[in-house]
Amino acid sequence: MTARVLVVDDDPAECSLLEASLGTQGFAVSAVTSAEAALELLMGAEFDVVVTDLNMKAMTGIQLCEQLIASHPDVAVVVVTAFGSIQTAVAAIRSGAYDFQSKPFDLQALALTVERAAKHRALTKEVTRLRRIVADTERFEELLGSSPAMKKVYDLVDRIAETDASVLVTGESGTGKELLARAIHQRSKRRAGPFVAINCAAMTETLLESELFGHAKGAFTDAKTARRGLFVEADRGTLFLDEIGELPLGLQPKLLRALQERKVRPVGGNVEVPFDARLVCATNRDLEAAAQESRFRNDLFYRINVVHLHMPSLRARGADVLLLSQAFLVRCAHSFDKPVRGLAPEVAERLLAYPWPGNVRELGNCIEHAVAVSQGDCLTLEDLPKKVRDFSQSQVSIAGTEPSSFVPLGEMERRYILRVFEALDGNKSLVAHTLGVDRKTLYRKLKEYGVSVDTHEARGLAS
Repeated sequence: MTARVLVVDDDPAECSLLEASLGTQGFAVSAVTSAEAALELLMGAEFDVVVTDLNMKAMTGIQLCEQLIASHPDVAVVVVTAFGSIQTAVAAIRSGAYDFQSKPFDLQALALTVERAAKHRALTKEVTRLRRIVADTERFEELLGSSPAMKKVYDLVDRIAETDASVLVTGESGTGKELLARAIHQRSKRRAGPFVAINCAAMTETLLESELFGHAKGAFTDAKTARRGLFVEADRGTLFLDEIGELPLGLQPKLLRALQERKVRPVGGNVEVPFDARLVCATNRDLEAAAQESRFRNDLFYRINVVHLHMPSLRARGADVLLLSQAFLVRCAHSFDKPVRGLAPEVAERLLAYPWPGNVRELGNCIEHAVAVSQGDCLTLEDLPKKVRDFSQSQVSIAGTEPSSFVPLGEMERRYILRVFEALDGNKSLVAHTLGVDRKTLYRKLKEYGVSVDTHEARGLAS
């Protein structure tokens, strides 16, 4: 959306110069030659940025700024003067101005300042909106987000929740795969039954087998009593197997048989026990590739992957970052008994710029840290963890020497693929050739990064 700018200067020539210069930079510019005319115009029109001269007759730029902040607090004001001094700059900022420019100034530099001011105003409005709607937002169970990527997830969950089809949830670590599994359970016909979860990477093969299938009394040294396994515990409910990609190869045929027969044989037992549980699995690994490389049973992969749901990374979810941040803020403020209510616009800008390699989990940790150290009613840049606070989009991780500047290899791959994709104007055949990957791999990567590919192209790329 084009930023709307109002220029205020009692020198008609200067006014025309600024109007023409900012207009050529793509702004929608209006101009008036007095502060009084500006206030009158603002009564019936909306502007994102006001660029005002400091020294004007009747009402100065400082006085105009003070009145604008009182009546239009979300409008960003840039004060310009030929009589620049530290004292004048301080007075302008104290009156509520977004920035201060001294004459003679570089018109290009002024345009950049106006662009930043417009973004600041947009973020201020967005933060205010989010603060207002978070408490009233209709959540998708415990999931929160309104980005196109998440809406696709919600739509698929609604379509498959009432079935008993096995579901495989994929996505990077920290994206909220277990929350999605719980959402599937809560929207299913099994919602009154138990939701039983286990991490397949958290225990040895022997212990995991006992946990899943149960054991008979005396099956091993410490088996003093018989124990039901989690498949039976989840009867008429949902069993969630997290990190299914870490399931030991020795256990995979036993899991496959259990899913096929809908019965489990406890360790050391002679009788098979029926169960009625829906299976939802999750992994951050490429199980299809693992199956092709014989690191995961191919038949088990197809058994658990009846429906595939992919949780998008946080960097693919756009403004969901701010929505989630506000929700975490409200929760942490209540938990820590802190008066903090919102995010400063510069904080929102930094949160949107940061790539979040740790996804939603990292964002939650960041906001918890910020609320814990905050001293006011609004989070500031100083409250953010150093890694997030000092991040800049121009930062090149592989060229840095500070450990905090490094990012995961997957994030570097994502940045490079998207850079090549942009440089080659989205020509997927050429992108695949340049990257040295096949079209199917490129298609999978683009989907993972939230880049849309139309249905016709998808068939071609996947073939």
